[in-house]
Amino acid sequence: MPAVDIMKGKVVRLLKGNPKQAKSYDHLGDPVSLARRWEREGARIIHIVDLDAALGLGSNIEMIGDVVKSVSVPVQAGGGIRSISLARRLFSIGVKRIIVGSLAFSDPSAIETLLREFGDERIAVALDHNRGIVMVGGWKRSAGISVEEAAERFREIGIKFFLVTSIHRDGTLLGPDLEVLSTLTSQGYRIIAAGGISCINDILALKDLGVYGVIVGRALYEGKISLSEALRVAGND
Repeated sequence: MPAVDIMKGKVVRLLKGNPKQAKSYDHLGDPVSLARRWEREGARIIHIVDLDAALGLGSNIEMIGDVVKSVSVPVQAGGGIRSISLARRLFSIGVKRIIVGSLAFSDPSAIETLLREFGDERIAVALDHNRGIVMVGGWKRSAGISVEEAAERFREIGIKFFLVTSIHRDGTLLGPDLEVLSTLTSQGYRIIAAGGISCINDILALKDLGVYGVIVGRALYEGKISLSEALRVAGND
């Protein structure tokens, strides 16, 4: 899944979630043109993160709506979805699946409400972690719970999909956190893996673990991975 991370209307990548270490890919195009490019190259789903919303600096919801209208493949979106009303608004503009992090930990009942309204195919919980401990609030605060404990808690209320991001690897091209991911996949969780993906071999390793999906950002934008090749080895061509 190609990542389109948006900050101030532009596609950027952060290093380990640090907004002071944002690298812009504006020279490659705006979010709409890049989403269209990934669709042309075979993407079956576009992954959008509203970094401004995640960091409490603003919102790019209009841009997300523009992306949704410009592509025919599904869009999943995350970043700063800290209320039921915002979740509903994202669905109303055509987002297929939302990724919820902080709200899930501060108000689990909100997740149950969203599951009742929209179903388990359209809600995923973000398990952003620093060496196995879940972080919330734009990756700034510990939730005081391990990834494994959190996954079990949310599976019990009906969550089917988990986006697992290794913060200390995100944007580093150092490879995914296979240890944490292996623990989760061995327990039958449907995992979308993110953080550190650098090459085709990383995707093959994640496929061997049995992850549901892989989000690729920096490696894609810097030409270290071809999306068409990644889809081929993942078996989605």
